[in-house]
Amino acid sequence: MTARLLDGKAVAARVRGEVLARTVALAARGLVPGLAVVLVGEDPASAVYVRSKAKAARECGVAAFDYTLPKEISEAELLTLVRSLNDDPTVHGILVQLPLPSHIRTRKVIEAISPEKDVDGFHPLNVGLLAQGTPRFVPCTPLGCMTLLAEAGAELAGARAIVIGRSNIVGKPMAALLTARDATVTLAHSRTRDLAGEILRADVIVAALGRAEAIRGEWIKPGAIVIDVGINRTAEGKLIGDVEFAAAAERASAITPVPGGVGPMTIAMLLANTVDAAASVTV
Repeated sequence: MTARLLDGKAVAARVRGEVLARTVALAARGLVPGLAVVLVGEDPASAVYVRSKAKAARECGVAAFDYTLPKEISEAELLTLVRSLNDDPTVHGILVQLPLPSHIRTRKVIEAISPEKDVDGFHPLNVGLLAQGTPRFVPCTPLGCMTLLAEAGAELAGARAIVIGRSNIVGKPMAALLTARDATVTLAHSRTRDLAGEILRADVIVAALGRAEAIRGEWIKPGAIVIDVGINRTAEGKLIGDVEFAAAAERASAITPVPGGVGPMTIAMLLANTVDAAASVTV
């Protein structure tokens, strides 16, 4: 068996096209969706990611407001900026790029963002709404994973699904989304016993462990769908996922590549969330 390759670039391009159509319609009503992206410090990877977000936003008709702050900025100053963005009617979505410098409490900053502008879906109120099955904003990477599962034609009701990794950004919200779609979900992690056996029973596998090729190909149930969220760089500079791709592709029915799978979906879903936030505003 050779797995179908789930092309995240192509699906993300389609989502961005839908976002552009919606921004054009909103602009006709006199409303331009606005996204504020805040970067603290000069981490090279974060800086590249922030530039990519701003570029994609502008291409989709979303106004991008970039704030690059020195890493020495105080927590109080950052919170003052966030609160000013909460009050700015031209800003509909606020994203504070993580990680933050160690002297700034991440939780404090996330809680300061208005839940109605929290397009990352990290505010405790939005986390709670997702857990209740009535989400306002869903974290962008899990939302992108669900879009890719739909692209694969996954029948989630009654399916066995395993999410490997329990982070607040990917693992936990991913498990909640799959549960809401009536899958039987296992949330696995570094202390899971017989991880290989748990994976082998799964019809849907979402790998978000953060360890290069930790998921072996022989652990994949024949015909399963594999969504690889991991991005790991080898000593040679090559990007690889959490799943042993070549071996897994021989057993899976569909699989995401790394790069070019989940990654492009994250920014596309961020823009979709931003337009949803803008659309909720009464003009």
